[in-house]
Amino acid sequence: MKDIKEILEKQRGFFETGKTKGLDFRIRQLEILKRAILAREADIMEGLRKDLNKDAFDSYTTEIGMVLNELTVMKKNLPKWDKAKRKRTPLVHFPASSHIYNDPYGLALIISPWNYPFQLAFAPLIGAIAAGNCAILKPSEFSYHTSLVIERLVEESFDEEYISVVCGEKEVTQELLEEKFDYIFFTGSVAVGRIIMSAAAKHLTPVTLELGGKSPCIVDETADLPLAAKRIVWGKFMNGGQICVAPDYILVDKNVKEKLIEEMKKVIVEFYGKQAHLDEKYHKIINEKQYQRLVGMLTDQEIIWGGGFDKESLKIEPTLVDNIDWENPLMDDEIFGPILPILEFENMDQVVSMVNNHPKPLALYLFTKSRDIEKRILRDISFGGGCINDVVMHLVNPHLPFGGVGDSGMGSYHGRYSYEAFSHQKSVLKKSTILDIPLRYPNHKNLGLARRFMK
Repeated sequence: MKDIKEILEKQRGFFETGKTKGLDFRIRQLEILKRAILAREADIMEGLRKDLNKDAFDSYTTEIGMVLNELTVMKKNLPKWDKAKRKRTPLVHFPASSHIYNDPYGLALIISPWNYPFQLAFAPLIGAIAAGNCAILKPSEFSYHTSLVIERLVEESFDEEYISVVCGEKEVTQELLEEKFDYIFFTGSVAVGRIIMSAAAKHLTPVTLELGGKSPCIVDETADLPLAAKRIVWGKFMNGGQICVAPDYILVDKNVKEKLIEEMKKVIVEFYGKQAHLDEKYHKIINEKQYQRLVGMLTDQEIIWGGGFDKESLKIEPTLVDNIDWENPLMDDEIFGPILPILEFENMDQVVSMVNNHPKPLALYLFTKSRDIEKRILRDISFGGGCINDVVMHLVNPHLPFGGVGDSGMGSYHGRYSYEAFSHQKSVLKKSTILDIPLRYPNHKNLGLARRFMK
């Protein structure tokens, strides 16, 4: 096992040399990372296949390709984003100038999850590198094979004093959290997010928490139902439903509920066939613990499609569950699997009330042709981010910040926002020495003149 204290000591010393702050150095490290990913693409795909049964297309489009795109956007824009930003200076400070400088925090700890083990490890790491930090990356022990690839890739590309990977069980994470970092970036469950924040508070360490929650998918009677069904089924059941921004439940107008259900059934067959859990190409659940948790959720439910599962392969087919209310166990926590509960509503007042009476979701999706309904939902419901007439795709836009609010997280990243997440904005006012207006000094208390300057 790696000596965490020794790694931290080396990284602290390397950061203090100032080498990581040079723009050319940072751009060079991003290039090194990109070349390493391209060289290891086959190994990454094999790790993802073993851990989650992802095929090459899914591995590239949802993991490798997204990271490469982040690298491209970051490298292209970093020189512009890195410049000091001049700000207006009030007349009361004349003569003076004001700027904001971006400073790296120092040593960053990145703790990544198992559901998108490659993407969710390297996307924040790109931000840490771009901002000029050193970093320790702790990938999930549950995505074992991908974590080994991540460790080899980083060790071959970077010195330990700059970027290091520490693998291991939860005891390793606990050991890391005992140490003082300058920034912590965590992606995972709400429960573990509370533990991370509590540990960070001991050292007053700032954090980004990318959590989850029950993300609603609202379908009103004006929606294009065939299109809505196709996009909902795609977003919900990708990666076996193991995605933090998947629609967690449907809220559908009772007048179109049956029609939407029929459309979703057709799409499930089109995408996955019948008895998808017996298909060797279908995504598997990450481990037996999660599999048993999900299978247990199906007990005493009104399953209107699917419900099949295979213990040997750890697969659960896309499953639709009807006649759900908020007392149902499926509505207790985020499902994080291929089970989709369906609730109905009669008017938008009910929708707003139902969503707002529960913790703020990471994502919200609305299918409608009504601009009034769109405005109402955006105005009256707080959520991390989302889509109108689509699902998940806001996550793929590197020009949008991705993050939660309330119980679904704090802070955001992707593109410029990744760079800003790992940067402290340092405000500096530079005052001229040529002129010194005496108004502020204790022997020149002219209230009338002060009112003129500061109204």
